[in-house]
Parts: sequence; C-alpha cells; structure tokens
Amino acid sequence: MPRISKKGQMMPSSPIRKLVPYSDAAKARGVHVYHLNIGQPDIETPKAAREAVRNTDIPVIAYTHSAGNIVYRQKLVEYYERVGIHVTTDEIIVTTGGSEGLLFAFNSCLDPGDEIIIPEPYYANYNAFAMMCGVVVKPIISSIENGFALPSIADFEKVITPRTKAIMICNPNNPTGYLYSKSEILKLGEIAKKHDLFLFADEVYREFCYDGAKHYSVMELTEIADHVVLLDSVSKRYSACGVRTGALITHNKEVYTAAMKLAQARLSPPFYGQILGWAAVDTPKEYFDNVLSEYVARRNTVVNGVNAIPGCFVPMPKGAFYCVARLPIDDSDRFCKWLLEEFSYEGATVMFAPATGFYSAKGQGVNEVRISYCLNVEDLKKAVKCLEEALKVYPGRTTK
Repeated sequence: MPRISKKGQMMPSSPIRKLVPYSDAAKARGVHVYHLNIGQPDIETPKAAREAVRNTDIPVIAYTHSAGNIVYRQKLVEYYERVGIHVTTDEIIVTTGGSEGLLFAFNSCLDPGDEIIIPEPYYANYNAFAMMCGVVVKPIISSIENGFALPSIADFEKVITPRTKAIMICNPNNPTGYLYSKSEILKLGEIAKKHDLFLFADEVYREFCYDGAKHYSVMELTEIADHVVLLDSVSKRYSACGVRTGALITHNKEVYTAAMKLAQARLSPPFYGQILGWAAVDTPKEYFDNVLSEYVARRNTVVNGVNAIPGCFVPMPKGAFYCVARLPIDDSDRFCKWLLEEFSYEGATVMFAPATGFYSAKGQGVNEVRISYCLNVEDLKKAVKCLEEALKVYPGRTTK
C-alpha cells in the first residue's frame, strides 16, 4: 500500500474540530452539547446580502476575474475607505475565504525553510498553512497574566535569524480576543522596518471592538507600506462563514503580482460569494451596533461567569468573540474529551477547544481552553453552569 506524504502525516488536527466525533456521539446519546468550540456566529446574515444572492438570475454562472469581480472590488475600496484604509482595485485579490488569502501570502512571500514569527496562542490553522508551504513558525509566548498583550521588542529580536522573513498577527485576536493598540502596531512596524520583514495581519474581526476601543490597521503603517499584507474575510463581519469569500490586500506590487499567479492557477473566487459580499458592504451601521451590543452581553456573561468559578481565570477581551480561560485542570485535551464522553449536567454538556492546539511550544495551554461566545446569553449561562459543575467532579482537577 502506498504511503501518504510526510506533510500529510505531520499536518496537525484542528483543535476546534477534532473532538466533533465525540460531540456527535454525545448527541446520539441524547446529551445536549453547548458548542463553545467554534467561531460560528448565530447572528443573522444581513437580509439585503441574502436577498442579493436570491435575486440573482444569471443563465450561466461563469468564472469571474481571477482577482475577483471588478464591481465587488470597487465596493471593497468603498468599504476600506470608510474604515480609514486607502487602497485601489488593483491592490485587492478576492480569495476563497481568508484561508486562501493566507496561503497566497505565505506562498508569495516565503520560501520553504523561511521563518515567520507569530505571538502565541494563535489561530491554529496558521500552523497548518505554514506546514503546507514549508514555512517554519517561530512562536513567542504572550501571557494570560497581562491579557495576552504583544510581547516586547526584545522577545521578537531573540528569535530573529537570517531565515526570518515575516511576522504574523491576528487583530483582534483569535483565540484570545486581545485587541492590539496603536502603539503595539507601531512597534511591529518598527521591527518589520529594522529587520526588513513582511508584516501579515489577519483583520477579519475588525468590526468587533468593545468598550470604546478603536481598531488600528497595519495598512495605516504608510512608511512601510511595501512590507504589509492584509488578510480579510466576510465570514465573521457579516456572519456568513459558509460564503467563503475573503481578500488579500497589499500595496506591494511584487507581492500582488506573485499572488495573482496563484489566483489565476485556482481560476476564480466563488461567484455567489462575491455577490453576497458586494451587497453586504452596504450593511447599515445599525446592524453592527446591535451585533456589538449582543456580543458585549455574551462576553460579559462568559468572562464574569467563568471568573466566578473557583480556580478559573479569564482576562477581559476587547475584541473578536473569543477568550482563553485558565482552568484548574491537568490536561485540556483530556478535559475537553471527558466533558463529551463522560459528563453531563441536567442532560447537557459543553464543548471547548483545547488551548494546546493554539500553541506551537510544547507544554503550553495544558490548563487553558478557548471559549467562543457565539451562543445567546441564556445558552451561555447554562454552558458556564455546566463548566462549574464539571470542575467539581473532574478526576483531573488540580489545586491551582
């Protein structure tokens, strides 16, 4: 029997999805599972965007331009202008979700063996994308004690080598919910300029900033414009994860040209996804005001509820819809599996993503879980109660 590739063997399982068979089995036993493992909002996708897809009557669903429909790219220019980012249509490549944009960025800017620095914990699929491209992730640890703030310049420079080619951030952050400040983004710009590095930024949660905090984009680092590559998506912004429409944006013409070759090789981004994205750009401010209000209530429910449980700690996130919780447990992978296999409270249990999958460094995240607060407040209250009761009887509970 032929063997699969080493790359196929080494690809990490998703910490977000790897426990799905256990949740399926729990449901088959009649246990209700509160899904706090995945960033799938239950917020309604804007009606006008859905109607735009429904009302499209085109006899032939053809390929679009490899960079994306020009009408959609023009609408994206309008959107970015509203948020203080100045780009043109020939600096945007529409992608099949933000994921494809990341693959384009890595393959356009990095060679096999090149290194990319990412503060961890970080979105688990960055590891997968790096492995696909033969890129080496060099993690630097951010701490739960200070809410996962950006590590110091000294921490970055300790891991910079002749093979270092880029820095990657997610802002607001998945999995921590941390929102990088303007001063932190400027600090990253200084490092990128000093060491001649690319700066990749995943800004798909831009709209989700709380408590009056403002988002500062890497695209505002005009002095190092050629270093910057922005990755974006409609998935979270408009609660349209299944649409699979994202974007790679850069002022760097060489990066753009290289990424366009990759875009041409995969032919075109999704036809209907672009129609929905085009219509979604005109989503009124009231929609986002209501969504933000809802997420603040959900965040407060989870963070305050978990912090009230003895031995637990969650820093208050300023963005996205995730947080990382430190729990009094021996092993987060074991605990999350145990919740689905052996525990229920009043006919229900809760599903988390073990935080070990959001770190590269061994031994990190063993007592942490990522919580996605994408459920309604009442369900979140019940999920937190499940966690509280579970920790009372979990056989691997620690005294920490």
